[in-house]
Amino acid sequence: MSLLGNIIWLIFGGFLSGVGYIIGGIGTCLTIIGIPFGLKAIDLGIATFAPFGKQIVEKPSAGEVLTFVFNIIWVVFFGWAIALNHLIWGIILAITIVGLPFAKQHFKLMILALMPFGREFV
Repeated sequence: MSLLGNIIWLIFGGFLSGVGYIIGGIGTCLTIIGIPFGLKAIDLGIATFAPFGKQIVEKPSAGEVLTFVFNIIWVVFFGWAIALNHLIWGIILAITIVGLPFAKQHFKLMILALMPFGREFV
């Protein structure tokens, strides 16, 4: 069932969203300071390609100070806009019965987009 959901997701916007995150991540990686944030944007793009059947798991490094600082910087510069995008699309898709599984995936990606450091998508 998750294979079918991922195929439909890719056809109706998941592919373009993932490519957008990856291109933005590559652009962010062009600066030395932006490399950790660019790598997380690329990870988010890869996660956006196939969100069905995956879970967000906290890494052992989730409680470290550097992870917290990176998450704060991410939220201020990138995360709020990405999370707001997923929230809006999740609400729009939740209006219809057919869109409920896709809304659930947007809400799952919203959590990862808001605070990606110390978490991974498996």
